[in-house]
Amino acid sequence: MDVEIKKLDRDDLLSFIELIRIFENVFEMENFELPQEGHLQVLLEDNNFFAFVAVRDRKVVGGLTAYLLRQYYSKRPLMYVYDLAVKIENQRQGIGTRLMSAVTQYSNEIGAEEVYIQADEIDQHAVMFYRSTGAKANKVVNFSYPFKDSTES
Repeated sequence: MDVEIKKLDRDDLLSFIELIRIFENVFEMENFELPQEGHLQVLLEDNNFFAFVAVRDRKVVGGLTAYLLRQYYSKRPLMYVYDLAVKIENQRQGIGTRLMSAVTQYSNEIGAEEVYIQADEIDQHAVMFYRSTGAKANKVVNFSYPFKDSTES
């Protein structure tokens, strides 16, 4: 059966949860707790958040999440792809490529300046995948300032 690529909307909470469970599995997230459905619903209703899924036989088999970032250097926003994953048993079938194509086409249609995504240099599978989809690699160093969760004792 063929795969359909779909941009989720506010009525697609269950599909969004399926996608998050795929991220949990593919990214091997230990001790992951799914956020409350109300929080996920707020994201789906946010005009600057996007989720695209790949559906086969009415089941989500992969997808990506992205954020639209407004700029002050340009009137045109940037689209930042935050996560992309395909179920392990459905990888290497062109689904990830189709998801990237869908988000880049949509971003172009809404007037974005570019789509960008980060991959850890050590994750050569991801690096090679993004290169194969036509992405240009940039040399950058990412810094973060992690905060201790205030619920931790």
